[in-house]
Amino acid sequence: MKISVVIPVYNEAQAIGEVVRGIRNYVPDAEILVVDDGSTDDSGRVAREAGAYVWSHPYNVGNGAAVKTGIRLASGDKIVLMDGDGQHDPEDITRLVEASEKYDLVVGARDPGGHANHFRFTANQVYNLIARYATQFPIKDLTSGFRVIDRDTVISYLYLLPNSFSYPTTLTLAYLRSGRTVCYLPIQAKKRSGKSKIKLFRDGIRFLLILVKIITLFSPFRVFLPVSFVFFLLGLINYALTFFAYGRFTNMSALLLITSVIVFMIGLVSEQITQLRYDRVEKR
Repeated sequence: MKISVVIPVYNEAQAIGEVVRGIRNYVPDAEILVVDDGSTDDSGRVAREAGAYVWSHPYNVGNGAAVKTGIRLASGDKIVLMDGDGQHDPEDITRLVEASEKYDLVVGARDPGGHANHFRFTANQVYNLIARYATQFPIKDLTSGFRVIDRDTVISYLYLLPNSFSYPTTLTLAYLRSGRTVCYLPIQAKKRSGKSKIKLFRDGIRFLLILVKIITLFSPFRVFLPVSFVFFLLGLINYALTFFAYGRFTNMSALLLITSVIVFMIGLVSEQITQLRYDRVEKR
């Protein structure tokens, strides 16, 4: 079994050399692909000197885009995705790859101390709960970039993945929604080298919106059904109040109940469209 390690980097010259040497030390036969996503420092040169094959984007496209480029270039049976900032321990690769022989997707789940700060840990916990509601699966680390996948399987999902940092979320929900098996293994994440590219408030709100969008994309009924139920409940409450107070059925009650039915039907149609998308994945 051949292993390819794909590492997207953007201005990680301080850490990428040590990361590549660590992988070479623990997994000497692995193919190491570093995708330099338009870095303005010497990330590409440092990675190449450390022994990695480097593919450079002419400008910064996005973390997800770099991952997709690496997957397309990889020749291994198993693909290991990891960050180039030094947070992920190359020693864990062997353990994750062994688990991938039983599961379609293996994710390294960070402990509370592996997050950059308390606020980011709390935000990730909120994301995990939302994703757990959408998938009915115990999500332990939705945003972890340390994961192992089968190349022949993930190729079918590439067209679904965004170019931004939200690709781990999309990949996890896509696998679970299509009945693929997912496993979380605990890992110890180190303190990253340099400053994070993610801003807590700006990217946190944006990621929350992306998460809702992704859930609507993969499990639309999980969004539309509660909204429909709320409108239906408000319609019944309004009808009960106006009936006992005035003895009549008001236009507001009718509007709320009709809105409930419309939202439910939109959710039903969205669910059918989602199923057609996964039929396309199976054909690919």
